[in-house]
Amino acid sequence: VQLQASGGGLVQAGGSLRLSCAASGRSFNNYAMSWFRQAPGKEREFVAAITSGANSYYGDLVKGRFTISRDVKNTVYLQMNSLKPEDTAVYYCATGWYSGYYYRLLLESAYDYWGRGTLVTVSS
Repeated sequence: VQLQASGGGLVQAGGSLRLSCAASGRSFNNYAMSWFRQAPGKEREFVAAITSGANSYYGDLVKGRFTISRDVKNTVYLQMNSLKPEDTAVYYCATGWYSGYYYRLLLESAYDYWGRGTLVTVSS
């Protein structure tokens, strides 16, 4: 399984970016796909997740600003609007079998495969 993330970059506060993560190597039916992020000096945190049934979940800090989606080719997107300097982080995509318990989607342990990360820098 490979997860290839892209779309990071430098943007001014208030701007937008769209991240992509292409998954390959197996069937992803019943697999959730998610984004986490890790800011300098901080622990990795949950950003958003989407199940194969297109149910989506968001971390409190990004709710209302970020939108996660996925297409039939197993690419997951993260549309990030109204970006803030505190959104600066390396963003990682991940995938794992979805057990049906949504709260597990917030946990790193729910994911079997991780991409290498893409850096998002938001300037003030």
